[in-house]
Amino acid sequence: MKLLSNYFKRAKQERWAIGHFNFSTEDQLKAFAEAAEESKSPVMVATSEGEAKFVGYKQAVVLVKSFGDTGLPIFLSADHHKSFESAKEAIDAGYDTVLIDASKLPYEENIALTKKVVDYAKSVNPDIAVEGELGYLKGESQIQETVEISADDYTKPEQAKDFVEKTGVDRLAIVFGNIHGIVVKQKERLDIGVLKTIVAAVPETILVLHGASGLLDADVREAIKNGISNVHVNTELRVAYMDALRKAVGKNPEQMTPYKVFADSFEVSKSLIKQKLELFGSVGKI
Repeated sequence: MKLLSNYFKRAKQERWAIGHFNFSTEDQLKAFAEAAEESKSPVMVATSEGEAKFVGYKQAVVLVKSFGDTGLPIFLSADHHKSFESAKEAIDAGYDTVLIDASKLPYEENIALTKKVVDYAKSVNPDIAVEGELGYLKGESQIQETVEISADDYTKPEQAKDFVEKTGVDRLAIVFGNIHGIVVKQKERLDIGVLKTIVAAVPETILVLHGASGLLDADVREAIKNGISNVHVNTELRVAYMDALRKAVGKNPEQMTPYKVFADSFEVSKSLIKQKLELFGSVGKI
């Protein structure tokens, strides 16, 4: 049995990262799975609360399992679930891992909710991995002009240590200059110095970079080199998919066969995932 935790141990030791990609349609998921299989790379695919409601929790589990049955190490993540009830729904449906994002709550409430999800997940299946989030990750999964960020938003090393010890999370999403979405009138840069201090505070914990869309490849590589083992990409995939879809409809507005309309979006998505897997260093790891 292929366990996500085993791949993360390797990624952390060998300084590469597992890619985490959100989907809301079956053709997106298929593109991600084919890219991972051809790249011989483990991969995480995910639904946010909104995406899960659209796809269906149980349906997402069955779809991902159909690709895993071929031997591909593909793991389903409940991304940015913000309540115990939604996290429980994902766990009960059979998701491999869940992110309980209580980062906007006061610190002690974040700890309490995160620990509640960890305790429940482990009671259902000890192999279910739980991710927590600490720090204020601004922005939304869309194109934005600017997003104001400051060092006050960043994850504090001493809090990271306390948070991990009190919650028992398997992974920790941190903030060190990253944002959700893509900004077009602002240069987004990671503070690798802050990352290093967090790594020193929680050396055994898997650290996660959210909001990789729009970051320079060099910054992503540097983050992985210095301790990031999991990288989330969402907005960039959405933009590529929808741009290709709009062009396809514009070129042939009378086309009524859905799979023909979606063909270009599928290929663009697959190509982009392959590029990300190469960037993350996970190619050839299975």
